[in-house]
Amino acid sequence: MTRNFDEEPTVIVERRNGGGTGVFLAGLAIGAGLALLLAPSSGAELRRQMRRTARRAQRTAGHIARDVRERATDAISEARDEFESRVKDARSAIRERRQDVNEAVRSGRDAARDARSAFERRLAEARTRKPEPEAGGD
Repeated sequence: MTRNFDEEPTVIVERRNGGGTGVFLAGLAIGAGLALLLAPSSGAELRRQMRRTARRAQRTAGHIARDVRERATDAISEARDEFESRVKDARSAIRERRQDVNEAVRSGRDAARDARSAFERRLAEARTRKPEPEAGGD
């Protein structure tokens, strides 16, 4: 059984995309016109207010930037001081451990020397002693 697609109904859907930009621009122009008509001050006064506001915003941004820069500098300085303090503490701890190890090695050498001297002394004493006669001979 074969289907004949020529006999089936076909639906075509068309979309229009061209009007979006034009409508936006028209709304923008109408909004700007209404803003000028309803503004409580003249254009010159409005421009002066905008310049003042822009200068205030610029000063405020400068203050904020300076404050952020100072805080960052302080934070970096504190971090550097903390790091240097920890490095100093670590070096001190390493120095102490090195001294402990050196003292332990010295003590070990002294103990080994004393043990060797005692052993050599006992060995010399044993060599100088006369052998005792064996009991129970024939």
